[in-house]
Amino acid sequence: MKISIRDIPLKGKRVLVRVDYNVPLELDKATNSYVVTDQTRILETLDTLKYLIDQDAKIILISHLGRPKGKKNTKESLAPVAPLLSGLLGTKVKFIGDCIGPEVDKEKESLKEGEVLLLENTRFYAGEEKNDPEFAKALASHIDVYVNDAFGSAHRAHASTEGVCHFIKQKAIGFLMEKELKYLGEELKDPQRPFVVILGGAKVSDKIEVINKLLEKADCLLIGGAMAYTFLLTMGHKVGKSLVETDKKAVAQEALEKAKERKVKFLLPIDHLVAESIDFEQRIAKTLEFTAAIDIPEQRLGVDIGPQTMEAYRKEIITAKTLLWNGPMGIFEIPGCEKGTFSIAKSIAENPSAVSIVAGGDSIKALHRSGLSDRVSFISTGGGATLDFLKGKVLPGIESIPDK
Repeated sequence: MKISIRDIPLKGKRVLVRVDYNVPLELDKATNSYVVTDQTRILETLDTLKYLIDQDAKIILISHLGRPKGKKNTKESLAPVAPLLSGLLGTKVKFIGDCIGPEVDKEKESLKEGEVLLLENTRFYAGEEKNDPEFAKALASHIDVYVNDAFGSAHRAHASTEGVCHFIKQKAIGFLMEKELKYLGEELKDPQRPFVVILGGAKVSDKIEVINKLLEKADCLLIGGAMAYTFLLTMGHKVGKSLVETDKKAVAQEALEKAKERKVKFLLPIDHLVAESIDFEQRIAKTLEFTAAIDIPEQRLGVDIGPQTMEAYRKEIITAKTLLWNGPMGIFEIPGCEKGTFSIAKSIAENPSAVSIVAGGDSIKALHRSGLSDRVSFISTGGGATLDFLKGKVLPGIESIPDK
C-alpha cells in the first residue's frame, strides 16, 4: 500500500499535485476561446483537491494536455481548465502561462493556505517526455510535498510523473490514484467468483498480454470487437471481409489452448451484425444485417455482435461476482453498430451486487450515453495505464511513490 495524503501532515505545505487534465477542448466560435467538452477527468480529482484545501495546504497543479511536442500553442493550453475548476471547487483557481521559471516560483511562494494554482501544460517543454532531470528539478522548485493523482499517466516515466520524485522528499498518492489501485489491484488480485472479463477492441496484438494475464485469474472471458474475428479465423470459421490479423493466428491459438488448459470459458460471438462496407468519414455502414450463424458471408464484414451473442454474454454477466469490462463489442462510433456495446452496459447494470470495473474510452462513453454510469462500482481513468497495470507491468508513476 502506497503512502496516501491521509498519512502525512499538509498544513502550510506547498503541495505539487500531478493531475490528469488531458481533456478534450473545442473552440467556442461565439467567444473565440477554447472550452472543455468533457469534465470527467477534472471531476475525478475534486475529492483530493477539496481534502488538500481543507488541510490548509498550498496547492500547485501540473498536467500535460495533448501532444504539443515541446512547443507552446494556445490550442493545447490548460488555461480553459482554471475557470471551470474554480466553479467546481467553489474557490478561485489561479493560472499562470508557464510551469517552470522565476515567475512560477514567485507565484508558488506567494500562495496562501487553501489557495490553488494551476500551471501551464508540462509538454510545452521537451524535457517533460524526455524525463530531463533539469526540467524535473525546476518543477520541484519551492515544493514540500509531491502528490500523484494521475493514474492515466502513471505508465509513463516523464519528468512530472517520475523525475520530479528525485527532488522532493515527501511523496504520496491522491484519492483517485488510491481508488484505481484498490479496484484494479486489490479487487482483482483475489476476485470474488465467478470473475467475468469482457474484452473488446480491434486487435489481438493490443490485448494479447492482457488476455494471457487474465486467463490466470478469470473464470470466463467474453470477446468482442474486431479481435474476435482473428480468433474465429484461427478456429477455422469464415470471417468474410472483416478486419483480422492473419499474422497473429499463432498467438490467438496459444490463448485458446491456455483457456482450455486452465478450464476458463472463452466465449466468442456466435452471430454477428455485418455490413457491405463502412465509410468512416461519413460514419455510415452500408446494408446492415444480422447473420444467422457464426460464419460471416464472403462479401460482408463484421461490425458488431449479434442478438444471440448479446444474450449468451448477458447470462454470464448477470451471474458474475466480479466484472471487468474493457473495449467495445463493435464499431461503436458508427450509428447502428453500437447495440452490442450498449447491451454489455445494460447487462452489467442488471447485476448490482457484483464488483464491476469499467475501463477504456469507448466502454466509458457507452456507459455515460446509456445513463448507467452510477450502476457500476468503479470507472477507471487509465486507458493505456490500465492495460499496462492489468498486464502486470511496473508503472513508474506508482513505483516512485514509497510504500507505507
